[in-house]
Amino acid sequence: MVKNIKVIIPAYNEEDSIGKVIAEIPNIVSEIIVVNNNSTDNTANAAELAGATVLFEPKAGYGNACLKGMEYVASYEQQYPDIIVFLDGDYSDYPSELTKIVAPIIEDDIDFVVGARVKKLQETGSMTFPQRFGNGLATKLMTLFFNSKFTDLGPFRAIKYEKLLALNMEDKTYGWTVEMQLKALKKNYSYVEVPVNYRNRIGVSKVSGTVKGAIFAGVKILSWIFKYSFKK
Repeated sequence: MVKNIKVIIPAYNEEDSIGKVIAEIPNIVSEIIVVNNNSTDNTANAAELAGATVLFEPKAGYGNACLKGMEYVASYEQQYPDIIVFLDGDYSDYPSELTKIVAPIIEDDIDFVVGARVKKLQETGSMTFPQRFGNGLATKLMTLFFNSKFTDLGPFRAIKYEKLLALNMEDKTYGWTVEMQLKALKKNYSYVEVPVNYRNRIGVSKVSGTVKGAIFAGVKILSWIFKYSFKK
């Protein structure tokens, strides 16, 4: 059965990469939505020229951008999608792998799929030490507290639209990905990880590329985990 798939891409100063990302997204999707998160470069123009729907979110934060994309999708009451895919705009993921990200939902009726950046598929240097350490610690704690099978907090992910709405997502910044996974665990959603390739991003990371960003992201992720470990 053909599904209506929409892609949401948060983007902050990704003018050199966003066109490449959009160009490589398979044509099975009905709409590509780029949320320009107050960029100071030509991200918005590049995304529009590449054929994406471009939204503007002035409030900084990965979560704010994702929430803006969801708000836009919800405004089309007669055309709700079946699946939402989240993808970064820095070209570190392989957009062409979207087909295998959504396959478990389409073929096996799985609720939620995370693209796992497994070591053997990573380009050398593509994940910094703070990223590797943070992912390892977070997923181990999720296993300890929630019996989770997640091994990564990868941003390339797909989820059934109605299941996404039921999560009542709220994180405005770097805790977005772990919030989604924790809430999916709490609601007993069916989920799988799909191994994906991962390469060095274009440009400098706004999170792992700075000490401040890495620390803030780590604190946000751990705060969500401990919050949910004590929540009934």
